Amino acid sequence: MTHRIERLSNEFYTLDVLPDLGASILNLKAASGRPVMRPVDLANVQTSSQCASFSLLPYSNRIRDAHFTFQGREIQLRVNTKDGLAQHGDVRNRPWQVRPKGDGVLVCSFNSQDFADINWPWAFTALIEYRLSGPHFDTTVTLTNVDSSEMPAGLGLHPYYHRKQDGPDGKKLDPLLGFGAGLAYDTDERMLPTAGPRPLRPEEDYRTPHAVGERTIDRGYTAWDGTARLDWGVRALTITADNVYSHLIVFTAPDGSLALEPVTHATDAFNLAARGVGGVDMRTLQPGQTLAGTARVTLEGDW
Repeated sequence: MTHRIERLSNEFYTLDVLPDLGASILNLKAASGRPVMRPVDLANVQTSSQCASFSLLPYSNRIRDAHFTFQGREIQLRVNTKDGLAQHGDVRNRPWQVRPKGDGVLVCSFNSQDFADINWPWAFTALIEYRLSGPHFDTTVTLTNVDSSEMPAGLGLHPYYHRKQDGPDGKKLDPLLGFGAGLAYDTDERMLPTAGPRPLRPEEDYRTPHAVGERTIDRGYTAWDGTARLDWGVRALTITADNVYSHLIVFTAPDGSLALEPVTHATDAFNLAARGVGGVDMRTLQPGQTLAGTARVTLEGDW
């Protein structure tokens, strides 16, 4: 399948988006051509998982056994992982509509009622607005309940940042990673939290920036202040996110990229909340109500 590409560019960035594949980001590069997010060849893209970034709606991350209880109602979703979970919502591989845009702005829209096989029992609409403004790249996600009853809700972003940057002498540089989060979750073999958040262990604490090195990370953090930074010395990028993004997922991907995922709730928050576990930030939307958040990437230095 040949995917249509929508492009935005300014003096700092080139952004390529695939509207028919979840409005996912194919590539985000500096104007010089240097990758900001992991570089992707369109010929290798079959699903959003191969893209540089995709969006998580109408919930984030994993749901245990694709099942949860909400207001006395048993909700059974279709399993979409090999280990029996529902994961990453159900919009990231579906076509989105492109709305008219101004300079530096691309808006994509989605209506779950356009799809008879949507893997969610409530009707919802969504918008993704991508905006370039100088060295800033903003992604705003909006989720609206258009059903007749209250629904659980969440959203998130799943960007993979290009970790090994070229230094002035041609050597690959590994960045210092820093972010302000004070709590984390223990997880089981399916990366599902076993309890509420706990204080950090020293090796998990990035409030003082340090290199990831050879460490493997796949962990959810909370008590996040909405900022994260990758610093290569010659260049850096800073991520800032609205308060609704109370959690950050950090994942060292097998391809060498680094996923820093702003999300609105803990992994499996719907089941954790039903167990009475606190701090997971499960949210609900009344009919007509909206959940929205913006995350910004800002470039600094020699890009």
